[in-house]
Amino acid sequence: MSLTALISPIASDMKAVDAVIRGRLDSDVVLIRTIGDYIVGAGGKRMRPAMVLLVAQALGYEGSKHHLLAAVVEFIHTATLLHDDVVDESDMRRGRSTANAMFGNAASVLVGDYLYSRSFEMMVESGSMPAMSVLSAATTVIAEGEVLQLLNVHDPDVSLDRYLQVVRYKTAKLFEAAAHVGAIVAEAAPGLQEAAATYGRHLGTAFQLVDDVLDYSGSTEVLGKSVGDDLREGKPTMPLIRVMEVGSPAQRQLIQDAIRHGEADFTAVARAIQETDALAYTRKAAEAEAELARQALAGFPVSVYREILLKFCSFAVDRDR
Repeated sequence: MSLTALISPIASDMKAVDAVIRGRLDSDVVLIRTIGDYIVGAGGKRMRPAMVLLVAQALGYEGSKHHLLAAVVEFIHTATLLHDDVVDESDMRRGRSTANAMFGNAASVLVGDYLYSRSFEMMVESGSMPAMSVLSAATTVIAEGEVLQLLNVHDPDVSLDRYLQVVRYKTAKLFEAAAHVGAIVAEAAPGLQEAAATYGRHLGTAFQLVDDVLDYSGSTEVLGKSVGDDLREGKPTMPLIRVMEVGSPAQRQLIQDAIRHGEADFTAVARAIQETDALAYTRKAAEAEAELARQALAGFPVSVYREILLKFCSFAVDRDR
């Protein structure tokens, strides 16, 4: 099932979030509007804002403040993507040229800064100190994750624990914050708020690990980016770390050299990955994280929204893009 079909019960709420996003991207500075429209037009899964809505409604919320906070989450996510693409020197995302490829690095960084600033204005507007606390802390952790990843680039000695720390900081933290904020808006009991955060953390980890798999098993057309980009950027992801753990001496040397130099015979690297259990191992790890996310929802009341959150766990690991 596509994500659009999966979240169809909250389609009207997602439209309301899109309206907030478009309204808050309006600026007297033409370039900000231009890049903002370009980013919104690129689409994307919008899983994080959907999680804010679904968790809030699963826990009985009936107002509209969750629309504003869902837009905040999407702004934070978009800002990280803008900065990521500049740092990684990426020129393609979601099947389109990245903003930095279209408008330049300086404009992308500055519009990313604008989105962060706007998101903090919107947090204050929400009037929820607990939500502000969670989201502001999340932006700090995400930035730490970006720096940790930078330190890991071109380092073939990165351990699995070091890599998973980057995943939890850089990717899973915003999933965690999105789910937590949904529970905060619903004024859920502390135990349910913690359960929501746990759900988001494990779901986000599963999501990133599947991205790791897709980087070496998908096609350029499906992924909307060049297969093997992580390797070309010198990033040691779980499949590569696994090959270095269980592969032959020649395979380990191949992967180490590829990570160290950011270039290699990609066909040989792909063969090494296929000849070991690297992809199956990574997918199994993602499935284990998804199962922990499912378990975290045990205390949620039965509803269509809880059912969608449960289906997110399957979507995260079964998707092909």
